[in-house]
Amino acid sequence: MFDLGPRHREVREVAREVAAKVEPFAAEADEAVTVHQGCLDALRASGLARYVVPRAYGGHDEVLDPLTIAVVREALMYSSAHLDSMFGMQGVGSYSLSVGGSEEVKQEWLPKVAALDAIAGLALTEPDVGSDLRAVTTTMEVDGDELVVNGRKSFITNGGAADFYCTMVREGDGWSMVLVPADTPGLTVERGADLMAPHILGELTYTDVRVPANHRLGVPGKAFSLMLQTLAVFRITVAGSAVGLAQAALDEAKTHAMEREQFGKPLIELGAVSQKLAQSWTDVEAARAFVYRAAALAKSDPLGHLDYSSMAKVHATEAAAAVVDRSLQTMGRFGLVRGSKIERLYRNARPLRVYEGATEVLLDSLARRLAKGAR
Repeated sequence: MFDLGPRHREVREVAREVAAKVEPFAAEADEAVTVHQGCLDALRASGLARYVVPRAYGGHDEVLDPLTIAVVREALMYSSAHLDSMFGMQGVGSYSLSVGGSEEVKQEWLPKVAALDAIAGLALTEPDVGSDLRAVTTTMEVDGDELVVNGRKSFITNGGAADFYCTMVREGDGWSMVLVPADTPGLTVERGADLMAPHILGELTYTDVRVPANHRLGVPGKAFSLMLQTLAVFRITVAGSAVGLAQAALDEAKTHAMEREQFGKPLIELGAVSQKLAQSWTDVEAARAFVYRAAALAKSDPLGHLDYSSMAKVHATEAAAAVVDRSLQTMGRFGLVRGSKIERLYRNARPLRVYEGATEVLLDSLARRLAKGAR
């Protein structure tokens, strides 16, 4: 089993304190489609966002530690998906800037990200483009000392709330990245679709959007390296979120099974119920150990260990789905009540298997890697 050292335990305690502060209004926050002020205030006061920005720009560590981020997300997701997304997206949305941005632009934005004075966004998906990012149609052209962006992005987390969007574009025969501040003329944002698990979501339209040339991120035409680096660091943290949700579901079911009596004894003494709980406990602990190990590997060589991050993401999110389903079943009719915590967890579990690499896409990629001799 993989265990945490003192440093990661300390960070986990800070994250748990934030989650506890949010718990009284977590249900309200998880229905929000705009930034929930209570979550923002609690997270900002904690200083946890410093863990997703390099130390040179107001962050905590010289190099981002995926295990730290995963442990934080596990603790935050235990209480609120809105809180977890707010923290996680500060890193996902700003990482390509941290790695590929000009010094001037990094100095302008990253300290604000670390302090949660600016909300980050990442614009990849388009109306007709999901997992196949090589098919993006949003374009960027160089015009003197400016970059001109045209196109549309869809299902963008923090759309309408973010202060900037790191945007993937087609440039000539390659793919590039550019940082577009939210107040740039020509950029318009509409509210996105209503999801089964409410989420800050926006549709972005870029119409002759012009930004300075120093807003380019990374090497022209080579944006996929930035995307792979982002995934290598943050995909494993989604798995951490899944562990937190699964633990919350198990705890809800266990409490119900110990307090609810049927046939003259607590539910937990009924074999079918107790076995479901035992299986869920096993699944949670197995997923946690896998996530921690993969996250630790990702710190030293994120791209070199992307296979393990992908496997951990698949395993943890699929386990969370199974655990929350068993937990709801354990609670019977009480688990079906709209507005109950277990019902909220059931809905929040579903998107985890889709974003930052759908299960089927990741398994297909892993199968190809296995066929080539990866181990």
